[in-house]
Amino acid sequence: MALRKQTQGRQTRGQRTGTGLGAAFLGLLGYVTVSAVCGVLVAGLVVPGIAAAGVAGRNSITFFNQLPSALTVDPPSQSTKVLTADGKPIATFYAENRVKVGLDQMSPYIKDAIVAVEDRRFYEHAGVDPQGILRALSTNLSGGGRQGASTLTQQYVANVVMESLVSSDRGDEVIRSGQKTVGDKLREMKLAIELEKKYSKDQILEGYLNIVFFNRDAYGIEAASRYFFSTTAKDLTLPQAALLAGVVNSPSFYDPAVHPENALRRRDEVLTRMLSQGKILQAEYDAAVATGVDLKITPGNQGCAGANMAPYFCDYVSHLILNNPAYGVDLASRQKKLYRGGNHHHHPGQQAAEGSSGAGGRHGRGQPGQVGCIAGLRSAGFGQDPRHGAEHRISPQPGKFDTQLNFNVDSKDADGNDLNGAGGFQPGSTMKPFTFAEWLNAGKPLNARVDASRRSYPLGFRWKSSCGKVLGAYSTAQKRAGLDATDDLQNNDAGYYRTMAIDYGLYNSINTATFASAAQLDFCNIQKMVDAVGLHSGLDNARINMHQLGNLLGAIGVAPLHLANAFATFANDGKYCTPMAITKVTDATGQAFPAETTDCHRAVKAEVARV
Repeated sequence: MALRKQTQGRQTRGQRTGTGLGAAFLGLLGYVTVSAVCGVLVAGLVVPGIAAAGVAGRNSITFFNQLPSALTVDPPSQSTKVLTADGKPIATFYAENRVKVGLDQMSPYIKDAIVAVEDRRFYEHAGVDPQGILRALSTNLSGGGRQGASTLTQQYVANVVMESLVSSDRGDEVIRSGQKTVGDKLREMKLAIELEKKYSKDQILEGYLNIVFFNRDAYGIEAASRYFFSTTAKDLTLPQAALLAGVVNSPSFYDPAVHPENALRRRDEVLTRMLSQGKILQAEYDAAVATGVDLKITPGNQGCAGANMAPYFCDYVSHLILNNPAYGVDLASRQKKLYRGGNHHHHPGQQAAEGSSGAGGRHGRGQPGQVGCIAGLRSAGFGQDPRHGAEHRISPQPGKFDTQLNFNVDSKDADGNDLNGAGGFQPGSTMKPFTFAEWLNAGKPLNARVDASRRSYPLGFRWKSSCGKVLGAYSTAQKRAGLDATDDLQNNDAGYYRTMAIDYGLYNSINTATFASAAQLDFCNIQKMVDAVGLHSGLDNARINMHQLGNLLGAIGVAPLHLANAFATFANDGKYCTPMAITKVTDATGQAFPAETTDCHRAVKAEVARV
């Protein structure tokens, strides 16, 4: 610490000295100080035995030796991709838009360019470059401009430390370059030297190019290539690579989208250094400097609002992840896994249904409306694969209104966790097939005739209910006496108040036919049918009380997802499968994490489902 205090003291005196002899003395003193630091580095790290024998700088060597030498290099934050089963991208989540690639997946131009401009002796030094320090000091003191002396390895160390702090929510502890003291720089140097003992030069260069910041939408060379040029790091041309290599020195000042003139000057400086160091030929240099900025920007699309498809399905998936303890012990750790984990989430069959109907909702366009009849089920915005419960979002209809709420799912899950759902819609006549299914389940014929002319069911009508327990607000005694009353049951169209076949009443969606069939059934068995196919209130996950007559015609809000899944049960020969949105989760290393599993069981007799 003595070294830091002495340096700070000299800076204070320098501020009072002004110009002339005092300033010259300050420059000489600064030169001697930094030269002493270089001597400490060379003597203490390259030939420690010699340093130990010396007297001058002994305190500095002691201080240096006491600095930490271990640096944990964790994988940097990466973006998480939500994919269809066949690998097509749905959406990307990130705190830092980064895609890690190997050195062999980077253009040789970017590797040569970054070394040329940031650390020409990268492959010669051992993490710290004493020659570079002295050269920068000489240039700075002689008034030839400002030069830094940090090697690529030191820069990599600084980025690793900063990434570690930011990803652990300690970003306020980050020390920026202009705030670093001599002690901070020495610590960085020591870590750089130790890092070089552990990793090869190519490993360090690969790590640096994957972690370095280019733009708020681009961390690492792959994301930068995609953002600025809509290409990959592997396919960068010479002028593109030189421009990106120049950006890292000051991502705001050299941002080619905001300051193209600055970016071009910096790019040409990089090209000049590449030429002088023999990394490119004169003809390559001439062709490169003759080009313009030539950007082809592809903005980063973060989260479900920027999804390539199915934004509301994406929203549902994100809530499933954030609600699931399998992805972290608390919400903060689950958010970190989603936004920084570099995971891949696969979703079964999603692409297959995309575009299969013009109805449904997409952010900025529309949302599904109330499902009012059997044919209207497709407007729910979800398709359902009955074989394994996998959901499909259906493409939107243009010109509809925009909302952040997800109309397709429950308001909350069974544990009370938020799903951002609207809580469902009254399914209306879409509920009628479940009464019809119980008609078949009770052994009644498909072509039986019912009296659909009846429009009045007074209080005390002898409905059948064999349940021995209370359902909803109704006691067993009330159920025996009568469930409810309706004095003027109406159909949508006139002309259907007559006797008709039960199936005719169903496919014409006749209310009076549904009531006439329910009058011959046990309401407890209608209840069991509705429960068996997974229907419930979209607001609170409560069961739908089928002893309330209005629920025969769909008075309780149901989420389209679960209504679609109930109909999928019929398509699956009566086997019910819980909806499953996530079939596979892998992290950046390929390690698998728990995905959703579906529970399938017999809910409806196969012969009933087929009819």
